Amino acid sequence: MNPVVLIAEELAPAAIDVLAHDFDVRHVDGTDRPALLGALADAHAVIVRSATQIDAEALAAAPQLKVVARAGVGLDNVEVPAATARGVMVVNAPTSNIVSAAEQAIALLLAVARNTASASAALKAGEWKRSKYTGVELQGKTVGVVGLGRIGVLFAQRIAAFGTRLIAYDPYIQPARAAQLGVRLVGLEELLRESDFISIHLPKTPETLGLIGEKELAIVKPGVRIVNAARGGLVDEQALADALAEGRVGGAGVDVYAKEPCTSSPLFAFDNVVATPHLGASTAEAQDKAGLAVARSVKLALQGEFVPDAVNVQAGGVVAEDVRPLLPLAEKLGKVFTAVAGVVAASVTVEVRGEVVGNEVSVLKLAATKGLFSSVVEEQVTYVNAPHLAADRGVEVELVTHPDTADQPNLVTVRGVLPDGGTASVSGTVVQSAGRDVVRLTEVDGFDLELSAEGILLFFRYADRPGVVGTIGSILGESNVNIAAMQVARRSAGGEALMTLTVDSAVGAESLHNAASSIGATAASAVDLREE
Repeated sequence: MNPVVLIAEELAPAAIDVLAHDFDVRHVDGTDRPALLGALADAHAVIVRSATQIDAEALAAAPQLKVVARAGVGLDNVEVPAATARGVMVVNAPTSNIVSAAEQAIALLLAVARNTASASAALKAGEWKRSKYTGVELQGKTVGVVGLGRIGVLFAQRIAAFGTRLIAYDPYIQPARAAQLGVRLVGLEELLRESDFISIHLPKTPETLGLIGEKELAIVKPGVRIVNAARGGLVDEQALADALAEGRVGGAGVDVYAKEPCTSSPLFAFDNVVATPHLGASTAEAQDKAGLAVARSVKLALQGEFVPDAVNVQAGGVVAEDVRPLLPLAEKLGKVFTAVAGVVAASVTVEVRGEVVGNEVSVLKLAATKGLFSSVVEEQVTYVNAPHLAADRGVEVELVTHPDTADQPNLVTVRGVLPDGGTASVSGTVVQSAGRDVVRLTEVDGFDLELSAEGILLFFRYADRPGVVGTIGSILGESNVNIAAMQVARRSAGGEALMTLTVDSAVGAESLHNAASSIGATAASAVDLREE
């Protein structure tokens, strides 16, 4: 009897053809919960899009399930930790929409430059007013690209064909790689001051949330046109509306919003704003690519082959039991390293110490690499594409193992050399607490810590002196940010100190900057370690 593949939402005919010859393909309406749970009883694989929820209840109803496939990029509707716990592989189509997303940003930029949407609406309303909708050319203009991930690179390559000058802000890419793309790297402030057009291509993280706000929009080149087809919340919508009303910003193209679905925004009042309902991935080609990609992954998974787009490699059963608890540790250390360093390192060493090195631990290097880039690029980072992302940015990652540890049974350290020759390091271990594995940070840049690596962490480096803790507490309190835990480490009284805080909600870039400025911090960073 052939394995059962359950298709819970519409899938391209070509994708179904990939599966039809080798599997028993069945269909169910994934939004009909009772029908879905019943159909899952016999399923070896289930394919969904965005409407079907595959949570712990659904997984429990599928005792034979081996793989969950999401025909798209995000995994908001799939409970990945629950799937991993049950040994169920999760796959998606991480690159299916990158061309569509880049082209959407191009479309918005062109529409804003030439007033296309408002001119079309006026003409359809019976108005012929050519002079009112005079636009601007792209040729010879400076285009600022905020974020040079895969979509940002595709955007830059396409917009360059219009004869534009390209500058970019991305602290996580090596200058040599940017030079290969014909892009000049600059700081964010310089980009804001020089650009005639700005297109944003960043992931949404605590550090990028509100990255373009009132302060940034106050220094932009007059008449700049801004496009955000990446993530809602990267641009403060009210601040952008104010800048449009004052004429400092000449137009905007917006495809994403802080809260979605969005049918009411201060931006909708402006004729020089082109607003679309998150259409970045909404092309026939992107949908077909996603369906075909996950169909092929399902076929590979059910045939026991290597699956390139597996999100949770550890669910495949190839990782030793002693190594499994260290996977989230290594990934979180990678995230913390990038946050603390503030840039992508030129080279990184993942050091594993303890009895665990008697097992195959190379997957820990993959996990750390995944963490290094999870807040750097737009696309989802997996165990499979992480090495490619490192190679694209010229980052060498090596693994070093030692059988002994000083104080911990098993210790993982991520240590790197930065582009300016400096170094950074983070260390951690896994301990048992209340019957569960808890990831703990034990060191950051030589400062000893004993802190759970959970939730949202803030790091401040400053000169040790009285009153700093109270100042930070007051600043965060004014931003309605609650502090759940705090630890201060120092090497000597009055010397350099590191304050680490666990907070209950995300802290925007402006609030983080204000908090750092209030204590004269030499460095400040935030990292979100919550499970996605």
